[in-house]
Parts: sequence; C-alpha cells; structure tokens
Amino acid sequence: MTDGLVCVIDDDPSVCRSVSRLLRSHNKRVETYQSAGDFLEHRLPSSPACLVLDLEMPGVSGLELQQALAASRDTLPIVFLSGHASVSASVDAMKKGAVDFLSKPVDDSKLMSAVDDALHRAQQAHKRRQALDQDRAAFKTLTEREQQVCVRVARGMLNKQIGYEFGTTEKTIKVQRGRVMQKLGAQSVADVVRLVDRLASAGDKLSDHLNVEN
Repeated sequence: MTDGLVCVIDDDPSVCRSVSRLLRSHNKRVETYQSAGDFLEHRLPSSPACLVLDLEMPGVSGLELQQALAASRDTLPIVFLSGHASVSASVDAMKKGAVDFLSKPVDDSKLMSAVDDALHRAQQAHKRRQALDQDRAAFKTLTEREQQVCVRVARGMLNKQIGYEFGTTEKTIKVQRGRVMQKLGAQSVADVVRLVDRLASAGDKLSDHLNVEN
C-alpha cells in the first residue's frame, strides 16, 4: 500500500462518495471537494498527496486547476476523471503531467493502480522537497562571504583565483573553504557542486553571491 492523502474533486456528489468509498476500502486517507474553488480555499497538504480530479466542472475546470497548481509550483500528481472528454483534452492533460486519464464510470482496479502511482510520485517529490529544505538550511548557516566562496568553489574556481577576486590571500580562502565544507557536511567538492546545483535548479538566486563588494 502506498501511503498519502487522496483529494477527490468532483461536482457530482455521487462520484465523490463512490470514489472515496473505494479508496477508503483500500485504506487510503481521503478528502472530498465538490469544486476546484472549494479545494483552493483550503491549505494545500504539506504531506504527500495526489488529486483525483474531474476534468469538467462549473467554475474552475480540472485543466484550469492543473494549470494554477503548476504556476504556483504546487505540482500535486493528478489522476483525471471524465465522462465525455475530447481526445485533445486528454492529450493536453497528459502533456502537462497528469498521471492518468480515466473515463467514467471508472474501472476500480485502474483507478487504484493510478492512485498508487500518483501517491508514489507524491512521496518522491516530498522527499526531494525535504532534501531541498535541508540544503537551504545548510546554505543559510554560511556567512555572506562563505556563501560567496561556496558558489565559486562550485563553479570550479581555485583558492588562488577566489583570493585574487576578493583581494585577499589564498590562505584566507582556504580557511573559509574549510568552513564551508564543514558547515555543509560536504565530504568533497563534488558534494558542494551538487548542493549548489540543486539550489540553482530550484530557482534560488545564487547569482547574487557572485557580486562582491570589497
């Protein structure tokens, strides 16, 4: 069994009931919502979670909710349900990262398989977010100058080159570099490179630390 929260969003109460009943019979934690707006009014879950989402609903549609979540970087895995979706709509949903696209009335085994896949993806994403939070916390323990040294070490610069840029000695940079390694828990320069790459890929503005005022 794959753990996590399943949020069922469908404007048809009977669908919400039947899907939630099926999920709970497989020991899933479930929350139901009858509109995308209702879901958005609640705080998004911080634990691993996925959506079982109706494609066509009054107000904000399933595709529009998918787009809104992606725009806010809240990429919850989504299993779409639809009673009469066009091929183009299903293709669009899958291109934008949906786990699966199932037709109503949905086959129980297919739905459970899709939900397990979605929750597995949610758990992996949750682990990546936790690791990223740890990276950020470690980077914040560095002083401003140590952060500047860290970014340059990750760019492959030597102590002598960094010292020349900062107008200080190679010995000073060696000491600061040692503190960076210690505070980050890095065993090698490769560990520093990977940490900086992860932060940069997540959108952290590490380029700010390339500006130096002596």
